[in-house]
Amino acid sequence: MLTMRYKCLLVLSLLFCLSLAALAAPATMRLDYYHTGDATHELFSVDRIVIEPLPWPGDLAKTIDDTNLGNYFFEVRDQNSERLLYSRGFSSVYGEWITTEEAKNASRTFSESLRFPAPEAPVKIVLKKRDDGQFHDVWTTRIDPKDKFIDTSRPHSPGPLLTIQKSGEPATKVDLLIMGDGYTAAERAKFESDARHFTEILFTRSPFREHRADFNVWGLCPPSEESGISRPSNGIHRRSPLGTTYDTFDTERYILTPENRALRDFASYAPYEFIEILVNGATYGGGGIFNLYATVAADSEWAPYVFVHEFGHHIAGLADEYFTSQVAYLPSSKKIEPWEPNATALLDPANLKWKDLVVAGTPVPTPWRKEDFEAMEHQIQAQRRDIRAQKRPESEMDKLFREERQKEDTMLAGDKYSDRVGAFEGADYEAHGYYRPQENCIMFTRHDAFCAVCRRAIERIIEMYSSQ
Repeated sequence: MLTMRYKCLLVLSLLFCLSLAALAAPATMRLDYYHTGDATHELFSVDRIVIEPLPWPGDLAKTIDDTNLGNYFFEVRDQNSERLLYSRGFSSVYGEWITTEEAKNASRTFSESLRFPAPEAPVKIVLKKRDDGQFHDVWTTRIDPKDKFIDTSRPHSPGPLLTIQKSGEPATKVDLLIMGDGYTAAERAKFESDARHFTEILFTRSPFREHRADFNVWGLCPPSEESGISRPSNGIHRRSPLGTTYDTFDTERYILTPENRALRDFASYAPYEFIEILVNGATYGGGGIFNLYATVAADSEWAPYVFVHEFGHHIAGLADEYFTSQVAYLPSSKKIEPWEPNATALLDPANLKWKDLVVAGTPVPTPWRKEDFEAMEHQIQAQRRDIRAQKRPESEMDKLFREERQKEDTMLAGDKYSDRVGAFEGADYEAHGYYRPQENCIMFTRHDAFCAVCRRAIERIIEMYSSQ
């Protein structure tokens, strides 16, 4: 039996090894670049290359991404040997914007960033874009880590780092950074309370609940001069530190930020793989982009649902499964298999991407009360548009959403295959030709839970960033 002294020596030895590992971690390098174009053309140009204040937070044994997720993908390759050093899939604001009507008639420029362990020798950065389901090279640039123009200065501090949950060293855990926008210095305590509140909400949902020990959660909140964020549809404009705003792509509930440079500089003061931005406001809204960030209006009655739903987009690239709500995106002219793990075009029913979860005897496609659901939702969406057009109180929208949820849960729980995985038509903003795995899911309605396919997709990402 081990003596207490020996046990203490083992613990001290382990802590010492972890400290050495942290010291050995390379710096975090970030390539900020400009992405310019329209629906048919795009150009890329270097903005700056920076060394962030903190060392690389990830597991150096898990540097290669084999998930095949995202609209874009980048590789870091040794310039001389072409050896692949690092890769990640991601999506972007630009990638969503080019599917809107505006992109057919105008050009825009977006700031974007690629983060990776700082190399020791010159590297080649290869950016790829998904086209017709496959990745194709669209831009290549080179970085010499000894270049005198690499920026090693420290950006303006966002304030103290809040440790919400620390389960281990960053390299061994999924590092989630919760950031606040639209909180004044006097509202710092509110942000801390909100951040802790939403952390607890996340870990009540499966599969996050079962994997809580695999997460670190941090908080940063650069103080805002004014309380709240921009909402152009109501004539409200704020210069908040992270630049978040409602009305993205002229969709009143969609909250994103075009201020990538500021976001990345502030975030660099925390170890992170994923970012959730809490905006200080009560009007329903949020957004989420794979491997970029997610947002939620912290004081909305529906913030718990929005927080978890949008984080599903961000962490695992989950598709929206709904198809009756108004969106800014134009339908695709080509029917191709979506890359998102929870949507399918069912081009080959015999090889359904989640067929291992389908119980024998479940028909594919899977019947459900689709016509009844659509009739109900079209009526509710008309009421929703009317409330916003007349700028009626948020309490009326909340009441409508409560009624909608009750009707949805009742309707979607009583079908023959409600509790099974199958292929239910209606997903990815399309009423026809695209299918979701289960009749109900938090990616489809304001339901409480992820379906089996979404849970598995999330667990795959958790495993990618944590040491089990």
